[in-house]
Amino acid sequence: MELKEYLDYLVEFIKETVKKANAKGVVIGISGGIDSAVVACLAKKAFPNDYTAVWMPIESSDEDYKCKQELIDQCDIKAIDVELKETFLSFKKAIKDSTTPEHKLPIANAKARLRMTTLYTVAQTNSYLVLGTDNLDEWHIGYFTKFGDGGVDMVPLVHLLKREVREAARILGVPTSIINRAPTASLWEDQTDESELGITYDQIDAYLAGEINDENVKSRVDHLHKISEHKRNGAVAPKEFKRK
Repeated sequence: MELKEYLDYLVEFIKETVKKANAKGVVIGISGGIDSAVVACLAKKAFPNDYTAVWMPIESSDEDYKCKQELIDQCDIKAIDVELKETFLSFKKAIKDSTTPEHKLPIANAKARLRMTTLYTVAQTNSYLVLGTDNLDEWHIGYFTKFGDGGVDMVPLVHLLKREVREAARILGVPTSIINRAPTASLWEDQTDESELGITYDQIDAYLAGEINDENVKSRVDHLHKISEHKRNGAVAPKEFKRK
């Protein structure tokens, strides 16, 4: 199947999933990144009159703002702003030792979880479902926040490699500034995905596509997949209680 044809299928997949849930449309959080840009474009195609993109800045960079605005302007995306910085700072202040180095990631992940709460509030208010943005690379290695950006109703990009998401962005008319931008979750200043992971998306793509057999890449990807298994599963339950 050609990628363009698959994107058409994803639009129908989104429509059908919403219909089965007896919902009316979809909501998507936009960040200035390529994955959310692609999903926002798919959301618009699926529900031109019943979708909402939500920009939720929390110490977001000027580049985040610039890219999200280019997406809105160039792709004519309907979006609302929900400023979460003050909420985040209040939350951060209440957490003991939140500024210590070992708490850097948990506090950063709180940003994703505050955004998840916001998206579900918008969704429930409108009888919408929440669209996720994780691609195959991120899903496989667990590069998402549990009950944060991983807390969604559907993951339309979950079978697409990062390079395929880039191509999808070109097909959908996403601004080149977003396509060419270094991938970042904007967890903290100057953070990039690849510097944090210690591996490139091109390497992950090639490994998952069966194109390389680099032992270092295999070891890193397999390790990340193993330790993130809990993120892809539901809550752990004990064995069943047998009633007499």
